[in-house]
Amino acid sequence: MDKKSEHGAATHWADETAAKIIREKGEKERYTCAAGITPSGTVHIGNFREIISVDLVVRALRDLGRQVRFIYSWDDYDVFRKVPKNMPRQTELAQYLRFPITMVPDPWGQEESYARHHEVDVETMLPLVGIHPEYLYQARNYRASRYAPGMRKALEHREALKEILDKFRDEEHKIHGEWWPISVFCDACNRDDTDIDGWDNEWAVSYHCKLCGHTETVDLRTARGVKLGWRVDWPMRWEYEQVDFEPAGKDHHSQGGSFDTARHVCKDVYGWDAPVSFRYDFIGIKGSVGKISSSSGIVVDLKDLLRVYTPELVRFLFAGTRPNTEFTISFDLDVIKIYEDYDRTERIAWKIESARDEATYLKARRIYELSQVEAMPASPYQVPFRHLCNLIQIADGDIDKTIAGFKDLKPEQVPGLQRRCQCARYWVEECAPEEFRFRLRPAGEQAALSAEESAAIQELRDKVIAGIEQYEDDKSCAEAIYKVAETHGMEGKDLFHAAYQALIGKDQGPRLANFLRSISKERLLGILAAY
Repeated sequence: MDKKSEHGAATHWADETAAKIIREKGEKERYTCAAGITPSGTVHIGNFREIISVDLVVRALRDLGRQVRFIYSWDDYDVFRKVPKNMPRQTELAQYLRFPITMVPDPWGQEESYARHHEVDVETMLPLVGIHPEYLYQARNYRASRYAPGMRKALEHREALKEILDKFRDEEHKIHGEWWPISVFCDACNRDDTDIDGWDNEWAVSYHCKLCGHTETVDLRTARGVKLGWRVDWPMRWEYEQVDFEPAGKDHHSQGGSFDTARHVCKDVYGWDAPVSFRYDFIGIKGSVGKISSSSGIVVDLKDLLRVYTPELVRFLFAGTRPNTEFTISFDLDVIKIYEDYDRTERIAWKIESARDEATYLKARRIYELSQVEAMPASPYQVPFRHLCNLIQIADGDIDKTIAGFKDLKPEQVPGLQRRCQCARYWVEECAPEEFRFRLRPAGEQAALSAEESAAIQELRDKVIAGIEQYEDDKSCAEAIYKVAETHGMEGKDLFHAAYQALIGKDQGPRLANFLRSISKERLLGILAAY
């Protein structure tokens, strides 16, 4: 596929946003796109929506030939305000409330801090879905005094800042009395329960700790515990990093919300036009994600998503949905439909299936391109997810055995099919409803069938299964099955019921003709030999 030949005609929300960035920010040598989060707990799939939304816009800009810097800020110098319910060692963590998150110990004992544990979790997963930002660590930046000039500017303009923040507040929530745009972590007890006592109009700030009584005067150019309040910190960093694009959640983008105030602060105090932005909506979760995330305080993260969806499918979920649209990520039977939607998009993109019109083709092609992890595949190889789930169960969960059944599979297509098999196996074992699951009976294990049912099963074995290779498709095999039922004066559904009981010990199962044709004849004959 030659992406550049047809990309210009496609319209995708990421392309629309890229064009808007260029239009509003003008031609630049390099554009900076930003995202960020406070690692105060598990970085869940709602947070991931911001990351991948920026990544899709970054790709769209690069497809237009632009240089892009993609930064992701870890706001690990924020205050540790509460202990999430799904964290271990709750009592121990509670001792560090009001500390900067970067100073809270890792309750798993794996990383240098609580914040770093959550950062590593994300940083190791993002490459799997083709996302490679430049990470910025705000604790490191503040402690290196990189933002000292920005903090001084905020202090110099604190009355203007107070006016901007009050502009969008009702009387009850306006700032009353003395107000400072900075806060201080006490150098003695590390908590932020401090009051600013004064500023010398240059670099010196005095404070006292209400908790431990410590008093100190610090120099902003060397202090390690001073930071801006986030409504000022955010726009200060827009100017510092020269950010051209950053989206925000619907709560931040509400009228009079934090983005509105940040826009004014950025322009009026720091002299930088706020970045181009859009609002992204919330994400719902449907179905169970299995044992691993079923503890109290359930949080679904990217790792959970990648257990059920291949990396391309994960990207497809977001590339195929406008950011301002609320949608639900499913772990129930809807998973099958989502895989089917992706496969259809792939067939249209490769012109294996005809699109309704050119616009539909271009839209499908662009969504498919943006769904790929790194580059377009050499050629697609599709196995429907529902069928693959059946094959995995027929193979007793053995992925190598499942893949060995595809004789036309090319070597370069194996890794993609392996990933899909891994997702199918996990979904069947951990997420699928009970009626979807089955286990083939071992040879010699017999179902409790009536004499009539046993006779029909014998004929199904000897007349259909013994020569099953003669049936070219499911339709001809199904016709032979119905003839067996007719011979024994049975309804087709009654024979199906007996066959499923004999094979998997259930009243129903996968479509019988396809099911029989998917299992080796030798194994079928072995299971049914007892009848």
